[in-house]
Amino acid sequence: MTRRETFEQDGFVAVPNFCGAEQLAGIEDALRRFMSRRLIELPSEHVFFEDTTDPSTLKQIQRLHNHDEFFGAFMAGAPRRLAEELLGEPVVGKNLQYFNKPPAIGQATPPHQDGFYFMLEPCRALTMWMALDVVDAENGCVRYVRGSHTRGMRPHGRTETLGFSQGITDFGQPVDSENEVACPAQPGDLLVHQALTIHRADANASATRNRRALGFIFYAESARENVAAHEAYQAELATELAVAGKI
Repeated sequence: MTRRETFEQDGFVAVPNFCGAEQLAGIEDALRRFMSRRLIELPSEHVFFEDTTDPSTLKQIQRLHNHDEFFGAFMAGAPRRLAEELLGEPVVGKNLQYFNKPPAIGQATPPHQDGFYFMLEPCRALTMWMALDVVDAENGCVRYVRGSHTRGMRPHGRTETLGFSQGITDFGQPVDSENEVACPAQPGDLLVHQALTIHRADANASATRNRRALGFIFYAESARENVAAHEAYQAELATELAVAGKI
């Protein structure tokens, strides 16, 4: 099957070696530069730490493509072309994120569907997840429920997981466990999933290894976003995180 056929059938597709060693080295250099010079300037709602008093527990950076020219250009290149290939239409780049699960303290990612956050009609969008480290079962590889994108939106409720405020409340049905696929990855490997595909990841149980990645979100041009509802939810969430001392 082609990549698009696999994506449409399973709800996700893996693209090994999406970035080679030279390009990965450039990304690592850009991340080091950004974190040393720009991180402190970001609005609090765009940068999350597991522990706000400890910079080594950096968990997530939002909207890298808006904050740095290197990442803006990178997102507009091969990731955008692949998104258009898989969705079969022009796309709009919405977010480029940096993720990390620090060793021993990186929390589990609850099972969820990205489309619940996106608030789109129709729900035509995808997320890409590119490994920057070796990722396996120990440090929390992504796990997909194959075919779940064909079964509609599941009920979600609030979680205590920083950066993933909603999780599926009835996860664990036989259809979930029987179709779950673990996706270990090497640096530069890319995973792409449809916005309704259920996915999750375990905590980082490693004592020494990070679990870093870049995430890209693209909406199909045909999708219409409920902008007012989305902005209201983001504002409410930011207020809750600030009150809780998370940002």
